Amino acid sequence: MATFLWSDIVFGPIHSRRVGTSLGINLLPVNGKLCSFDCIYCECGAMSSGAPRKDRKMPTLAQVSDAMSRRFKELHDEGVKVDSISFTGNGEPTLNKDFPEIIDKTVELRDKYFPSAVISVFSNSTTLEKRGVFEALMKVDNRIMKVDCSDEQLLNVINKPSGTYRLERVLKNLERFNGDFILQTMFFKGSVDGCEFDLTSPALVAGWSDIVRRLRPAKVMAYSLDRDTPVAGLMKIPKERLQEVTAPLRDEGFEIEIF
Repeated sequence: MATFLWSDIVFGPIHSRRVGTSLGINLLPVNGKLCSFDCIYCECGAMSSGAPRKDRKMPTLAQVSDAMSRRFKELHDEGVKVDSISFTGNGEPTLNKDFPEIIDKTVELRDKYFPSAVISVFSNSTTLEKRGVFEALMKVDNRIMKVDCSDEQLLNVINKPSGTYRLERVLKNLERFNGDFILQTMFFKGSVDGCEFDLTSPALVAGWSDIVRRLRPAKVMAYSLDRDTPVAGLMKIPKERLQEVTAPLRDEGFEIEIF
């Protein structure tokens, strides 16, 4: 199936389902996906389909700073409105070794050119044990952190993490935010390597709901497939079903956005 990669360090603005008019920042290589996950639903495709790893050089602080400075000034001079400066791109943004310094530069440029914009980081939550990453995330407005379900075995099937993934360790790291973050979860169903699953099944919804209650995030973003996926046969969950399975949490006072 068709997937895509961002070809620039700064891209957009584009309309994001989750953060409005978004100016994207890609801290990963432009010629291949680089991530600590290889999610079967990732719009960037599979890790194996990108450029060879030796060609996947991440942009430096100087390169990102120059690209942001030029593009921010250009859009400011054109009077373009930006709601969010969003770190997403071709994989996990916090893998860039200059991530903490890049966040500092982004705050500086945001305050200069788009003072009303928020800074959003979309992360898969696997790098929070790095002190510099955690401290940098505390400087942004939206820490949008991923946990897709409560079943660790299934997480290994759908997220395909590199190395050893321990859900409990991830949850303990997320607890360090004391609820000051946004939890994002992808809901879908399908069959992969003989494993059939539906992330809106009662057991999985119950386990995920317990995670929400434990972490008590400021907001939950629940969404489903919107673009082609690298693995065939994955199925989107209708909005009405997402509203149904998240209704109990909403009744408990949690803020939940459905996309």
